[in-house]
Amino acid sequence: MSTSGEPGARDGPEDPLEPLWMLAANIVQWRRLGEDGRDLRPGTKTFAGGARVYVFDMPDGWDCCLVVGRPRHTRRSVQAYVHTRHLHAFRPKLVRSPAVLRTAGWSRFWRETAGADVAEAARALERHAGELRSGRWPDRRHPEPCLCHACLTVAG
Repeated sequence: MSTSGEPGARDGPEDPLEPLWMLAANIVQWRRLGEDGRDLRPGTKTFAGGARVYVFDMPDGWDCCLVVGRPRHTRRSVQAYVHTRHLHAFRPKLVRSPAVLRTAGWSRFWRETAGADVAEAARALERHAGELRSGRWPDRRHPEPCLCHACLTVAG
């Protein structure tokens, strides 16, 4: 119940978090795994295929990302490390979610790159993720029919 009498007013402190441009990406629908890359699994262990995540940090260069998003079995946002090859469709996105913005507040990556061009970082990460996916099993044939991200994007 509002004490100010204004319609739509809420009790409690206002959340002063400003929207922030961040990198958003999606988890690949299917990923290859196994010793010869012939096995396929949907998404990752934590995130379903196609789930939107926000990139927070890249502690090991560009091969692994700390992301935040909604996992398979809960509605709460969680942080997890995901290999960059399991992400695609990197893009800049204006984030307004208080849960995501609070997490971004402590991120070293976003403090250091606050003035950087997010769109250019998205293009560079998309190229790097594609190289990682194609270089994982360079001389192994794909299963028939193949549902991995590379085959689905070429066919589609």
